[in-house]
Amino acid sequence: MPDVIDQDENTLHGTRTAWSTFQDYLGEFVYGGIDGSVTTFAVVAGAAGADLSSAVVIILGFANLFADGFSMSIGSYLSTKSERDNYQKHRKVEYWEVDNMPEAEREEIREIYRTKGFEGELLEQVVDKITEDRDRWVDIMMKEELEMIEEQKSPFTMGFVTFISFIVVGFIPLLIYVYEYFWENSVENEFAIACFLTSLAFIGIGWLKAVVTQTNRLKGILETLILGASAALLAYWVGDFLEKMIN
Repeated sequence: MPDVIDQDENTLHGTRTAWSTFQDYLGEFVYGGIDGSVTTFAVVAGAAGADLSSAVVIILGFANLFADGFSMSIGSYLSTKSERDNYQKHRKVEYWEVDNMPEAEREEIREIYRTKGFEGELLEQVVDKITEDRDRWVDIMMKEELEMIEEQKSPFTMGFVTFISFIVVGFIPLLIYVYEYFWENSVENEFAIACFLTSLAFIGIGWLKAVVTQTNRLKGILETLILGASAALLAYWVGDFLEKMIN
């Protein structure tokens, strides 16, 4: 209970902590982490199926890691920025309508609250109260008429979190290959070790995904494991098939 109370008090008083800020972008972290681990592990599995050397696995893995990670971060940034730009465009239209078509806009407010059960003098009081403030009037029109809410998250931060998550979590399948190559230690069954390490990453990301979506933790972990395993099996089969066909 104390944790809940402290969290509620922080929210009520408007204070922000590092954890609460991280929670705001937890969805982007999970999104980047899932894609990073799945796609990089698929590359590793495909390379293992083709029986490629550790050096080739590292080259392919890192090329995929940074290229796909950057692409995802740019996509996240542009998507969020487009949503904000679209919101502002419609907001400007609503300001113009309020300034140039006030009676029509008042009637729209009246109709919105009539459908909510307001009527008679109370309805008119609500309409008068809302329309006496231009900004409040436009806010209501955006939410109630257009059903649009402004995105409060920073597009840059969303892209950055996605990129960092993709790189950090996506690096896990490559760990054993990097260790074997740079420390010049012979490791047997490196693909099996990569599978184990990646499974741990899937479990962590699956748990975080369940936290974000507020669903069953075990279900979130199993879904992520199945997704990763499916991608890996497909990539391994393709790599093995091509290696046999070419050779």
